[in-house]
Amino acid sequence: MTSDPRKLLEGVVHARALRGDGAGPAVDPPFADWLHLDATRPDSVYWLRHESGIPPLAVDGLLAPETRPRCEAVDGGLLLILRGVNLNASADPDDMVSLRVWIAPGGTADDTGAQPDRGGRQVRQPKRPGIVSVRLRRLMAVQDVVDALDAGRGPASPGAVAVQLAERLAQRMAPTIDRLDDELDALEVAVAAPGGTAGQRVRPRLLRLRHQALTLRRYLAPQRAALQRLLDLAPDWLDAGLRARLREALDAVTRYVEALDTARERAAVIQDELANAVAERLNARMYVLSVVAAVFLPLGFVTGLLGVNVAGVPGTDTPWAFAAVAAGSAGVAAVEIWLFKRLGWL
Repeated sequence: MTSDPRKLLEGVVHARALRGDGAGPAVDPPFADWLHLDATRPDSVYWLRHESGIPPLAVDGLLAPETRPRCEAVDGGLLLILRGVNLNASADPDDMVSLRVWIAPGGTADDTGAQPDRGGRQVRQPKRPGIVSVRLRRLMAVQDVVDALDAGRGPASPGAVAVQLAERLAQRMAPTIDRLDDELDALEVAVAAPGGTAGQRVRPRLLRLRHQALTLRRYLAPQRAALQRLLDLAPDWLDAGLRARLREALDAVTRYVEALDTARERAAVIQDELANAVAERLNARMYVLSVVAAVFLPLGFVTGLLGVNVAGVPGTDTPWAFAAVAAGSAGVAAVEIWLFKRLGWL
């Protein structure tokens, strides 16, 4: 640990002692069992790289600018990287926020206990925390765990902190997934509504929902694999109770991935319905134009023939010739319309 605890204070978001009974009071960083750091602060980066005792490979994962969910065993400890929906104000939920977690070997803090100072008095010595979590942006799931510690219903050990973080990340995703399904339901109703005017309103919303589903699945699929790997690694601190809770979180993430796959398929069906509706309207309009052209084709031939500018055109000197041509044209049009209806073309 750092010889000067004040060096770390600016980068510490939460420093909590875990008493084992669900409570977790705030303490000075050198005496915390769980440290939650802001990786955008230089002092956090310095402490992680030079004074935390965390293996360099794990530190690189904790500080990487872009990450995908994964779980790796590193020198006896565990590097766990997860993602959660962005529930900050004025943020898109599909802009998922990363949470990087280091769990020390054994899942416990390295406490050196009290040692005598120069005067012989017993002085509590700094310790390395059992779990260090790192953020680049604020994540509501972390605050949920902190609130639970304040209420005396929080995790009892560093390993339990990691499991509860995974639980809260999964639970925080549920409203976003449900909202996406509800919006798809509304789009399906709009597409099925009569009138054929929903396309311009539905298409931008459908594009946004498809993008959201793809983005969420991009991170939730590897998050499912990360939680499964944590179960497979079976570290010593993952007792039967924590395994059951972690399995429930894994099941929830699996359901979300399946729901997103279904949402993508539903969006594709809606897109096909929109394309079919546009094609049907276009075909109907082209059919009407074709019928009109068929009705006027013989009439155009007759009027064109009578309009040639040559001698010998019949009826040029007959007063009633124009009326006869007009009446004949109307009769031909009437016969064509009757014939089209009889053939089922109209």
